[in-house]
Amino acid sequence: MTTRAGAGMASGDGGGWGRRAVLRRGALLAGGTAVGAAGMAETAFIADRRLPLAGGPASATVGSRRQQVGAGALEVVWHVPTGGGRLVALTFDDGPLPQWTPMVLDTLDEHDVPATFFLVGERVRRHAGLIRDRLGRHEVGNHSWRHRDLARMDAAEVHDDLRRCHDAVADVTGRAPRVVRPPYGHLGGALLHAAVRLDYRLVLWSLQMVESEYPDDPAGHARRIVADVVPGTILLAHDVGAERRLVALRGLPALIAGLRGRGYTFVTVSQLLQRSAEV
Repeated sequence: MTTRAGAGMASGDGGGWGRRAVLRRGALLAGGTAVGAAGMAETAFIADRRLPLAGGPASATVGSRRQQVGAGALEVVWHVPTGGGRLVALTFDDGPLPQWTPMVLDTLDEHDVPATFFLVGERVRRHAGLIRDRLGRHEVGNHSWRHRDLARMDAAEVHDDLRRCHDAVADVTGRAPRVVRPPYGHLGGALLHAAVRLDYRLVLWSLQMVESEYPDDPAGHARRIVADVVPGTILLAHDVGAERRLVALRGLPALIAGLRGRGYTFVTVSQLLQRSAEV
């Protein structure tokens, strides 16, 4: 499923909503309408919890100034219709880190499978040697600078964070990312604004590994995922993390064989989107 959200404009100050609430309560009292204590408290609570009208974590605008948003449209992707074509995109988040990432790359190389790696910028800088010259068949994506929750940050912070990761990935891999996945899959308006400024597609997922359900059973986990995949699936995995995630990585050969046995072809996310556009 894909959606497109046009960039908008907003203006006003952060206190306007609260002042309107106060004036409304005053008008009700002046007109003889009794406002109970519970109602007053509820209204005050809503006013106190309001979010900034522009520029804050929830807002997809930065105020009344002209929005610097390039083409002004953002695509958000969970799943890609393929017209029945048996295509699947395998994605890995949070790397690179020693042991995990080389193991994944070795398996993908052995089976000639492309994937999309959503990379953490700080780790890219620190472990550049792990991925330099090893991502030729793969796609690179932006997964933030240090895996902070972007949905809690304002527009300027999110843009600076993603830009820093963007530059690190481009410098180390020689290719600028064109897709972004926010940590934890958390979406905020500020993230949407930053993503459209950087001309990204925002990619989530439609199926993810369930390692905790299959401790010490890589083959069983692989069978479960193979059974759940449908054409156009974007599959989430991780090439870092807790020990239990190794169940999925150790089962990658079985997963690849199982999906190919069902007639599936592995593609990157951008290839999946391109094939869908051609259907």
